[in-house]
Amino acid sequence: MTSQPVTEPAVEPSAVEIACSFCAKPAPEVAKIIAGPGIYICDECVQLCNEILAAAADRPDGAGPQAELPFWQEMTDQQLLDQLPKIARVAGQVEGSLTTWVRRVRGRGVSWARIGEALDMTRQSAWERFSDRE
Repeated sequence: MTSQPVTEPAVEPSAVEIACSFCAKPAPEVAKIIAGPGIYICDECVQLCNEILAAAADRPDGAGPQAELPFWQEMTDQQLLDQLPKIARVAGQVEGSLTTWVRRVRGRGVSWARIGEALDMTRQSAWERFSDRE
């Protein structure tokens, strides 16, 4: 007896609101978005990265300026609170991408056991997390 593959889901990454994982700008607000494994970076953040790398290359010690958020200990309560929705949006976007990829692999008939193994979780945990979304 052969198993029938699960039908490819209708939801694709375009159904998930794509935003830059670094600055949280939605795709319509930037010229380009580059996709990675569950994350995205906009052309503006790529440009900033290029500037940081170029500045580091110009210094003998390779240090250059850093583009980081202040350490959380130095941030006010409001600054910390302002970061929470940005982090939550990125987490939601990554979760949506993960769900899409699980659906794709399930669409090829891959077992929950293999998916769980790939995600370093049990078959049961993978099924509980993703099966209601098929």
